[in-house]
Amino acid sequence: MADNLTVWQRLTRVFGPDSTLSQQPPVYKFDKKELLKTDNKEEFEKQKLQAQQSYYLGQQWAKIENNLYTQAIYYEPTRLASYYDYESMEYTPEISTALDIYAEESTTTNEDGFILQIYSESSRIKGVLADLFNNRLDINTNLPMWTRNTCKYGDNFVYLKLDPEKGIVGCQQLPNIEIERLERGMKVKPAHNTSEEARALKFVWKVKDMEFNTWEVAHFRLLGDDRKLPYGTSMLEKARRVWKQLLLSEDAMLIYRTSRAPERRVFKIYVGNMDDKDVEPYIQRIANKFKRDQVVDPKTGNVDLRMNQMAVDQDFFIPVRDPAQASPIETLAGAQNLSEIADIEYIQKKLVTALRVPKAFLGFEEAVGDGKNLALQDIRFARTINRIQKSMIQELNKIAIIHLFILGFEDELTNFTLGLTNPSTQADLLKIDTWKEKMLLYKDAVTSIEGIAPVSITWAKKHILGFSDEEIKLDLQQQRIEKAVGAELTKTPEVIINTGIFDNIDKLYGKKPSEPAGTPAPEGGEPPEGGLSDLGGPPPPSGGEELGGPPPPGGELAPESILDRDMNLILEGDMTNGTEEIDLSKGRKSLLEIENKLDELLNK
Repeated sequence: MADNLTVWQRLTRVFGPDSTLSQQPPVYKFDKKELLKTDNKEEFEKQKLQAQQSYYLGQQWAKIENNLYTQAIYYEPTRLASYYDYESMEYTPEISTALDIYAEESTTTNEDGFILQIYSESSRIKGVLADLFNNRLDINTNLPMWTRNTCKYGDNFVYLKLDPEKGIVGCQQLPNIEIERLERGMKVKPAHNTSEEARALKFVWKVKDMEFNTWEVAHFRLLGDDRKLPYGTSMLEKARRVWKQLLLSEDAMLIYRTSRAPERRVFKIYVGNMDDKDVEPYIQRIANKFKRDQVVDPKTGNVDLRMNQMAVDQDFFIPVRDPAQASPIETLAGAQNLSEIADIEYIQKKLVTALRVPKAFLGFEEAVGDGKNLALQDIRFARTINRIQKSMIQELNKIAIIHLFILGFEDELTNFTLGLTNPSTQADLLKIDTWKEKMLLYKDAVTSIEGIAPVSITWAKKHILGFSDEEIKLDLQQQRIEKAVGAELTKTPEVIINTGIFDNIDKLYGKKPSEPAGTPAPEGGEPPEGGLSDLGGPPPPSGGEELGGPPPPGGELAPESILDRDMNLILEGDMTNGTEEIDLSKGRKSLLEIENKLDELLNK
């Protein structure tokens, strides 16, 4: 029956409720037919009691599932509201920069320029996964975006485009706010064209009224708060309340600066013994001369002199009766405490603490203590980045398993490991220093003192290096094999006489078979005939008849007169159908023949 299933049915079985990896609920039956038939009454009562207890546990499981479903239903409106907050928080520079830092630090490239590292004992599996992530999914471009969305919303949904023969051939980003995750046992709403309970994990696109299987959607999520299950928790969740406080404080600060910062002037108008009821119109008339312009209504032609609300920079006019009043015009200074922003800084510190990003990374402060403080902050921040990387790798493993399963590598689903680069060099250096101290302690512990070591090697490996008994045994076996390999390497000159690496060079520049032993070959040509003048032998003959004619007047041979000079050119690759060198002397002879033919034709 299993052989008649399609690849999609088998994939549903692997990722469905019947798979061995899922948390399927226990099924218990309590029936008279299920009871054990035996002659022993004690055994019968025992099995009966066990069946009753099993049935009770089954009911407990159903209640827990119902509670989780209720929790998810109540959280759904809250999740949507939080998503709208996250969208608004994006426009705050500190938060936007923190999200960029999360994405950049989590997807740092290695020395080869790859974000994702793939390890596998099978070169074929490694090649298939490298093609999947680098070519089909374009992980170097998409993974930073997926990581940023996951940190921003706590969830990120990616639709996988599947082919029954090619596996995963592409992906598409889904809108996070419109996707709903339905766990097993949750009742699907009637709006989704069904009213039955979900028998397996499903994803629903509420706006498009579409359902997806678990192997069609990759759900990246940061698990951290059980109240938000089955969804993840955003990195901005702890900063929502502080962010709202910061907005209110900044708005209040701007309003205060706008209303209190400008300078104003006080004009003291002398009114003398003027009647009290005439003072106000008099002051108003003078103020209008300073501040008001007559505006003519174009429709009616009337002059508009209506008083507007006092502006923030409008001056004051005060009537005085004392003619000896000093300083008829005074200046009221603006707010003097505009630099006091301790409350804003306090809220900013709380915001940065909630984001878990060092302030130096956001540009709020400079590194102190020769960078040591920043290095310690970098190590702590690396733990946050490692948590994000583990969440991303978890879903990338699911994508890889789906691809391998469709291609038929069902026996190789676990024969690979995915990894992301650790962005913190300080964490690596700290780990190296720790291992250095451990190795020094190990060396001191196993060094004998007057013939007796403080502890045995086995004890030191177990308690200092943290090896288990099986790892110690495996290490001893590996050391024995390495000693055998080392012994074989020392005998290499006796086993391998000629490797053949330098055959082409020896053929061009080495000694000819007819030459006596110990005769050096001159650079670029055939060794001279005669004795070894440079090693104490007789000088070579001065005659050059055998080399193509008499020597030139200077007593030296011109290079053109040596007819048998080797003019071979070494090739880097197989460019001439298997030959490794080109004899240029043949080309020279052909050119000489062509020149002779041309002379004959021209002289006729």
